[in-house]
Amino acid sequence: MSSPVNIPFLSFITLDRGTNTPIYLQLAQQLMNAIQRGYLTPGAKMPGSRSLSELLSLHRKTVIAAYEDLHHQGWIKIVPNKGAFVMDNNTKMTERPYDALVALANYPTKTGFPFKQSNLLDNPFEQSNCTYQWNDGLTDIRLTQFSELSSMYSASLKRKTTQRNLANRQDSDFFKKELSNYLNSSRGLHISKDNLLITHSTEMSLYIIAQLVISPNDVVIVGELGLFTANMIFQTAQASVQTIAVDEQGIDVDALEAKLKTTKIKAVYITPHHHYPTTVMLSATRRVKLLKLAQQHGFVIIEDDYDYDFQYEKTTIMPLASADLNGMVIYIGTFGKSLAPSFSTGFVVAPKNLISEMHKYLALIYRHGDVMMEQVLGEMISEGNIHRHLKKSLKIYRERRDNCCALLAKHFGHLATFNVPNGGLAVWLEFNNGISLLQLAKSCQKKDLFIPKNTLYQNKKKTAMRIGFGHLSIEEMEKSLEIMAGCLVG
Repeated sequence: MSSPVNIPFLSFITLDRGTNTPIYLQLAQQLMNAIQRGYLTPGAKMPGSRSLSELLSLHRKTVIAAYEDLHHQGWIKIVPNKGAFVMDNNTKMTERPYDALVALANYPTKTGFPFKQSNLLDNPFEQSNCTYQWNDGLTDIRLTQFSELSSMYSASLKRKTTQRNLANRQDSDFFKKELSNYLNSSRGLHISKDNLLITHSTEMSLYIIAQLVISPNDVVIVGELGLFTANMIFQTAQASVQTIAVDEQGIDVDALEAKLKTTKIKAVYITPHHHYPTTVMLSATRRVKLLKLAQQHGFVIIEDDYDYDFQYEKTTIMPLASADLNGMVIYIGTFGKSLAPSFSTGFVVAPKNLISEMHKYLALIYRHGDVMMEQVLGEMISEGNIHRHLKKSLKIYRERRDNCCALLAKHFGHLATFNVPNGGLAVWLEFNNGISLLQLAKSCQKKDLFIPKNTLYQNKKKTAMRIGFGHLSIEEMEKSLEIMAGCLVG
């Protein structure tokens, strides 16, 4: 039998004197809940009314009234000269409601009703406690100037205009205006704030697009190797996801043209700036042809500007959306990706009629948005802070790219091939022989290097991996590749 001395009542009893519910009833209800959840087990002795009243700073009569209420409902039994005890199944009071609810001492492990389950949405991201961890190309949060961001956030919160927007639950027209100007100058677009939808992430953007554009069994074309989260969203929308080969010039538009002769295609999803995962850029010739095919056949081009901000060469190729005159391109991306993840936001660029309809879906899943963050990001654009931060970050990421490629050539030049990417935060490494990548990852993990499965690509024709370099310092990358090289030799 448990001693009441060992039961932490203060951890599960909170009384609110500001409500109309009497304190003794609040106490009785919370003790009842504690019995249901197993905090107070069957047969456990309750503390005396004097002890519990002192512990909770209550009048003793309040505790006595709560105990009497629990006793009348059958949750506890009061034994003269011994005290109060949580009702036990072994007692003769089997007609008490406690017997029907005692199973609640352990929260149910399964629902009592059926629901939809999907293997498509299984979390593809793995976690590890290894010192060195790879990913598919993320930024280094250590480069974020948190002091500057926090001061801007704090200053914005104090402004009356921001407080008014928060109170009215309005999105930020200021941010939309600044972002549209930023995209016009950096992407060659010609948009206004009315062409923008602000979302939480690229995945949210794609989800809303899928709700509007895709119907069950519609054919959606993606790269033969492509972004797995996008494929998951299209498959969840019950699309027929079909692949087209990707080579050194990006997705094979000639193969797409041939497929159009036999197949009605609803949408083509591309990451043309730095194709995921192979990092290649869609050539100018194929961009022009893809736009023409979309106009002729009426399919939607969903252009994801994946890693667009991270370009290391002076020559910059504008997105397809900048040359779209017929409203066939939906352009999506992430603003502030060079900052910490919580300081970035997703966006969609499209004609006004589509944006208007997308707002209806956004209102269901992201009604209020993040007014504060949008205000801060808008100020970062208007004051030039985002340009300065990105310029500093690009210099560091370019050094890390060069270092990563030099180390890959040193350790794996005879075992694998790769091209130096002109942008992005990852390198695509293809091995010459058929090593087991899963076995390699297991061996590396034993030596404190974690290589997640979503970075590995292996089938009968290809053995490759996507190595993110952005999040690792030069020293960390050197140690990581030394570990992998040692595991290959070993």
